[in-house]
Amino acid sequence: MPEESTAEVTAAGIARLAGVGRAAVSNWRRRHADFPKPVGGTETSPSFSLADIEQWLRDQGKLAEVPLRERVWQQLAGHPSGTVAGLVHTGCVLLLLRARPGAWTELAALPDDRLGELLPGVFEEVLTARFGLPRSVHTPTPADTLPAVPLLRAAVELAVELGGARQAFEFLLGRHLDANPRQYTLTPPPLAELMAALAAAAAPEGRPVATVLDPASGTGGLLRAVPHPTALYAQDADPDLAALSALRLALHGDADIRAATGDTLRADAFPTLNVDAVLCHPPFNERTWGHDELAYDPRWEYGFPARTESELAWVQHALARLRDGGAAVLLMPPAVASRRSGRRIRADLLRRGALRAVVALPAGAAPPYGIPLHLWVLVRPGADQRPPAETLFVDTAGLVPDAGRDRLPWTTLRNAVLDAWAGRGGEESVARAVPVIELLDDEVDLAPARYLTAPAAGGTAPELAAVRDRLDETLRRTQGLTPTPVPARPAPRPLTTVGELARTGALQLRTGGSGTAPAGGGVPVLTEHDVLSGGAPSGTLPAGGGPGEEREEPVLVAEGDVVVPVLGGGAVARVVDAATAGAALGRNLQLLRPESAALDPWFLAGFLRGTANNRQASSFASTATRLDVRRLQLPRLPLADQRRHGAHFKSLAEFEEALRLAARLGEQLVQGLYDGLADGSVEPA
Repeated sequence: MPEESTAEVTAAGIARLAGVGRAAVSNWRRRHADFPKPVGGTETSPSFSLADIEQWLRDQGKLAEVPLRERVWQQLAGHPSGTVAGLVHTGCVLLLLRARPGAWTELAALPDDRLGELLPGVFEEVLTARFGLPRSVHTPTPADTLPAVPLLRAAVELAVELGGARQAFEFLLGRHLDANPRQYTLTPPPLAELMAALAAAAAPEGRPVATVLDPASGTGGLLRAVPHPTALYAQDADPDLAALSALRLALHGDADIRAATGDTLRADAFPTLNVDAVLCHPPFNERTWGHDELAYDPRWEYGFPARTESELAWVQHALARLRDGGAAVLLMPPAVASRRSGRRIRADLLRRGALRAVVALPAGAAPPYGIPLHLWVLVRPGADQRPPAETLFVDTAGLVPDAGRDRLPWTTLRNAVLDAWAGRGGEESVARAVPVIELLDDEVDLAPARYLTAPAAGGTAPELAAVRDRLDETLRRTQGLTPTPVPARPAPRPLTTVGELARTGALQLRTGGSGTAPAGGGVPVLTEHDVLSGGAPSGTLPAGGGPGEEREEPVLVAEGDVVVPVLGGGAVARVVDAATAGAALGRNLQLLRPESAALDPWFLAGFLRGTANNRQASSFASTATRLDVRRLQLPRLPLADQRRHGAHFKSLAEFEEALRLAARLGEQLVQGLYDGLADGSVEPA
């Protein structure tokens, strides 16, 4: 009979469970002879039985109750076949719960050993009914399910706590992706939503986008962004990703799901398919995409791609899987727009009216984050359709001069791109429809920046004068706000942690990143970049589920909340003001909601920003630095003393914001004068 002890936890996981630092766990191991012995791992990084650790912490009074989310995640991370296999098995039981809740209720009453024996047969029925045959999700065997029974039971409990099977799977998949950022190439949800919206906008009027293909599906993020589809088709060369995307899409809605494993270019799983739309974030710069064996493939209607032009092979594959008039939106590296080896294919795509738009995104829109990627919008030409005379070029880089990963104002970007497609772009610095005949030169360079007017940084001389006046005013204000350091006599102060305050009810902890938009939209998202830059909420919530599917409520911030980024290792904390209240809490953010009778928010935020405080509460991995908010410390002070400290911290925040504004105005004035002197709109003084 399987036991929960099969799940293991590292010292870092024990620290998270107990709300302490890693050093405290090391001390417990040395000081307490009854501390559980390692059951795995290595000498330098041992692992322990999760059940034994939970019991020991309870016996010592260091743990009242393990949060269900943390317990399920630790069980998943300790799955004997690996986290991905555990996610697939968890997805199977959540799909069973969603499709046949009554059957699960009957099975759950059985002993663990009997449940583990019966589940494979039930899974086979549910998976076949949902995905058909062949399918990318293989039925677990009794050898797989027997040791995973505690995890599967806990996953169902988590689904009840979070409000649905979809929410539970998204949480666990999100934790896995966050823990392995370099292992997966992900398309950020706001970009996926923009690509889906562009595909719908490019479709023939009156024809809904009901059937959609992603031939390089990854974890299914692009297809998940399609609103109310009837059928979704996914293929990925990685069997694990193909299985995860199938389960994710099946739990997300009621569309018919067909997911396959295999190299799309070499072994297309859907050779006769004709869909309404194709969305794709293909692998970039592949040299072994099948050039030698695919020379006579019928998909190359627009020319045989060179060995160095794998992206143009994906473009033509997408066009080959569309019905006439169907639209494809592909994320592309910018080099594809201008490489000489691809100019003949680009020219034929233009002549025949297949390539309708090229959209330049700011750097940070998707991995690789340092490169400003492009979106190509394509439409499969119908036999009786005349090719359009113009191709649309959009350049959004000027809309976000200080863009970066997770720092883009997606609402602004989305509106600019969709308005340009609908013909409302207006400014030539952002969008322009260029006659195809002008593009068909020797280079066929399709980089949007080549055809758009660069915006002046500061505008006309009177506008620059206004910027100078604002800068003068801001600098005078900054001078008045400059703080004076007052020496203090060091004295020991009793400390507490955020975890202890949360356990005593002095504050609430909430995690951002979940939730979907209501039918009418209108809820902005406070993103990680907004917190770091001091800006207004700039993100958007992902679309909700289909008809009859429960919408997941986001975490909304309130005035006086303290918001802390958990990635990156920086010492930042923001107190929510009245203007920001009501926004949804974004990914990689933790919200601390203090009880007004116990904690002053500015006091809390100020001490959380201490550099040493952040370092002792952070884990430093090779991929990312992650802050464990529960380990952050602050002194135990009466409320009156807290408010006295808080007033000083608030003054520092005002000084910091004035410095930010002065820096922005200074940069705008300098670049505007450079541009004005260069183009003759400003005279030398």
